[in-house]
Amino acid sequence: MLLIPAIDLKGGNCVRLRQGRMDEDTVFSDDPIATAQRWVDAGAKRLHVVDLDGAVQGTPVNARVIGAIVEAFPDLEIQVGGGIRSEEQIDAYLQAGVRYVIIGTQAVRNPGFVTDAALAFPGHIMVGLDARDGKVATEGWSKLSRHDPIDLARHFAQEGIEAIIYTDISRDGMLSGPNIEATRALAQAVRVPVIASGGIANLEQVMALKAVEEDGIIGAITGRAIYEGTLDFAQARALAEA
Repeated sequence: MLLIPAIDLKGGNCVRLRQGRMDEDTVFSDDPIATAQRWVDAGAKRLHVVDLDGAVQGTPVNARVIGAIVEAFPDLEIQVGGGIRSEEQIDAYLQAGVRYVIIGTQAVRNPGFVTDAALAFPGHIMVGLDARDGKVATEGWSKLSRHDPIDLARHFAQEGIEAIIYTDISRDGMLSGPNIEATRALAQAVRVPVIASGGIANLEQVMALKAVEEDGIIGAITGRAIYEGTLDFAQARALAEA
């Protein structure tokens, strides 16, 4: 199981939010390149980079910063989400060297966009499903839809996507532990890999996710815990990948 460090960008800085609230951010670094280097030095095989400003505004805002990260680490797998609403934006990221592009809000608004993107960019498209109270949220988590995450996951799993990233918003940034039950249920319902996100606080929770790896959970994203030090990334990564 991959353990994937998160770099969330707001105003060019590396931040973490609590439950997706843009006004409850903690700045951990003003140097995204140095932050990425920290996790590469600790053995990260992939980075999860989110343009938080882009997610809210509906268009990439921190693309220049993301491009600089990709340029600095050309051999590192980088998955990027936030504000991606067109094939032109997907193409720009892939041309810059991003490995995977994550479609979130646009997947919910226009499911056909995922179908077209998966055909146009095979092997590079992921879908991000972010849920609160059993419903999928959009636009930087600021709005709730009427969609059930498992129903949407089943639909997108048939479209040739590479993976689904599932986030329980209520757990994100709270260090309260991932929603393993909901993540496992979603993974069991689809035939594409699932990456868990939100709430990981310690080594025990990483191992609890690894225990259900065979249900289709190929990775877990961690953010606040590795920045605040409740989780030693290098140690957790080694155990997750064992």
